[in-house]
Amino acid sequence: MPALDMPLEQLKQYKGRSPKPDDFDAYWSRALAELDATAPDVELTPSAFQAPNAECFDLTFTGVRGARVYAKHLRPKGASGPTPAVLMFHGYSGSSGDWADKLNWVNLGFSVFAMDCRGQGGKSEDVGGVKGNTLRGLFIRGLDSGPDHLTMRHVFLDTAQLARAAMAMPEIDADRVGVTGGSQGGALALVCAALEPRVKRCVSIFPFLSDYKRVWQMDLAKDAYEELRTYFRLFDPRHEREDEVFRTLGYIDVQYLAERIQGEVLMGISLMDSVCPPSTQFAAYNRISAPKRHIIYPDFGHEGLPGFNDDAYLFLSKL
Repeated sequence: MPALDMPLEQLKQYKGRSPKPDDFDAYWSRALAELDATAPDVELTPSAFQAPNAECFDLTFTGVRGARVYAKHLRPKGASGPTPAVLMFHGYSGSSGDWADKLNWVNLGFSVFAMDCRGQGGKSEDVGGVKGNTLRGLFIRGLDSGPDHLTMRHVFLDTAQLARAAMAMPEIDADRVGVTGGSQGGALALVCAALEPRVKRCVSIFPFLSDYKRVWQMDLAKDAYEELRTYFRLFDPRHEREDEVFRTLGYIDVQYLAERIQGEVLMGISLMDSVCPPSTQFAAYNRISAPKRHIIYPDFGHEGLPGFNDDAYLFLSKL
């Protein structure tokens, strides 16, 4: 089998190279306390798009630091009682996408919430306010303002705020909520399940934002991870602060949040992925102590994985 990364048997044991900050748990306790103090102020407006079987809404809520965050919300028309729900997270730089591709969940009796990440291709608000580079990418944004100001910290908390808002709706069964996404969306699905432990099922496809130092050491700080190289070239060309940079990124490293997940996880892993390398995917997977299963694609990169959407659909349909 061709190899981009470690042999498969090593991957199955690998638990990451990026440093975990000593105060990681205190950091996220403080972040969640900030979220607790942030009233979501959910607003629902009927969308211009409507479907015969679904009620469709533009949903906005308040995230930390006052940003108004947007999500598409669909629910079955005429549902007789509380429905299960699926929360959907998109890839890096993208958006929540079209309405129509979410109707398969409505047909199954699910309500859907699809979030636009702040500062990316959708309608959510990026309130900014950090020092340093904002030209390329979001996971380095805030590095020079301290870990409490990392933009990805706020995006991570947005996923939990959306889950809380969904679970608080009387038409949603809070005990039957799942999350799904690929790449950045795969990372955010793991994060949401970690920060909102009531999430029962999580589908994550080749998650991004994991084991930054491993990406750097593999010389793959390009494509989605290009901003890591950009940051060093602009702000630390001699790598005099390398340890500090990787330690700070450790606060938003999904492999360490994955340890908190309580719901069941299904992960799709591609072994020829040069965008989110296999070892970084396994770094997150191997730290999950909750019930989990992975499906491996030996010859596939950062691309569609044949048959996986069907497996994910069946996995989440058990809600």
